[in-house]
Amino acid sequence: MRRWVMLGLGVNAHAGVTLGLSGLPLVIPDLQRHFGVSLPVAGIIGNAPGIGILFALVAWGALADRYGERLVLGLGVGMAAVLFAAVAFVDQIWAVIALLALAGAAGCAALVGGGRIVLRWFLPPERGVAMGVRQVSYTLGMAAAAFILPPVARAHGISGVLIACAGTCLLAAVLAAVFLADPPHTPGRAGAAPAASPYRQPALWRVHATSALQVVPQVVVGTYGVACLVGVYGWDGVEAGQLFGFAAIGGAAIRVAVGRWSDVTGLRMAPLRLLTLVALGVLALLVLGTFTRSWPGVAMLALASLITVAGNGLAYLAAGELAGPATAGRVLGTHNTVQNIVVLAVTPVAGLLITGAGYWAAFAAGLVCLLISVPVIPVRDERDGTSAAPA
Repeated sequence: MRRWVMLGLGVNAHAGVTLGLSGLPLVIPDLQRHFGVSLPVAGIIGNAPGIGILFALVAWGALADRYGERLVLGLGVGMAAVLFAAVAFVDQIWAVIALLALAGAAGCAALVGGGRIVLRWFLPPERGVAMGVRQVSYTLGMAAAAFILPPVARAHGISGVLIACAGTCLLAAVLAAVFLADPPHTPGRAGAAPAASPYRQPALWRVHATSALQVVPQVVVGTYGVACLVGVYGWDGVEAGQLFGFAAIGGAAIRVAVGRWSDVTGLRMAPLRLLTLVALGVLALLVLGTFTRSWPGVAMLALASLITVAGNGLAYLAAGELAGPATAGRVLGTHNTVQNIVVLAVTPVAGLLITGAGYWAAFAAGLVCLLISVPVIPVRDERDGTSAAPA
């Protein structure tokens, strides 16, 4: 029971910080009006925390490997709360982006800390479900952001949104700092440092590459989905945010179910490949729907917000298991850093595609990247036992 309490604290920390790290794209129309900027610039502001995440994840992972999750989560998420509050009192675009980037650099401590809780407190046959629950933290955070941030933006403006983000971070940081603990040193939960770098395994590189490719449709749908509903289908901004909120709640159940599936099969990559094939079909219909401006585009947009993130936990868990306990923090930090490099590159490019050709073009670009990822997924290595999870 205690390990689930620890996991719950990690989930709470990640969910709390997600409002500010990933929820701002849900109020992109408000960012445009508030700052008087174009859609691509508003997209950069909404994803500015990713700039800081890019440079800080590996460092937080190394600190977590050395000092544990309690210090890392309490300090990092607490600093993020202060920085989000500071942004509420700034108007200059460069300062807003800089402070949001610093908030991302601080708050991303929750990303690697939560993953290490799963690897340190749970045995391999339990980790799929545990990582599914841990990945729900992002889903819960995005659901909360979808239901909270658009109404707050309407009532109190962008400053109110930033204060709300700061408050959730502060609460999560206090709970983590007070209640998190280290796991007992029982057999199977801890291991000696590996003799060689985990990056001598080709499978680990392929897991990173798979996630890099598959994050493209995730960021396009997550960043511009609400704007698509407003601009193409004439939805109200609050209602559009609520649709993504309900989709995120459904995604929570899917992540846990996918984790259980991987535990039963003893595989991580084979289920990920099947999910990828399903996502390809959904994105193809999404491209067609948005190109023709027909109603299936709305349904596929909601479904795409579910299916494009359903396998995140499998790739993340596979990377951590390949790393082993001694280097899991750094490898998980690297894994998320790779993803955030792609996010930062894709966000403005997708905005330009949308401005020049339409939303369908950005969704089509995501479809192409997802298709390329299929042969990269290291399914054969896993079945041959070369990427088996360590005990």
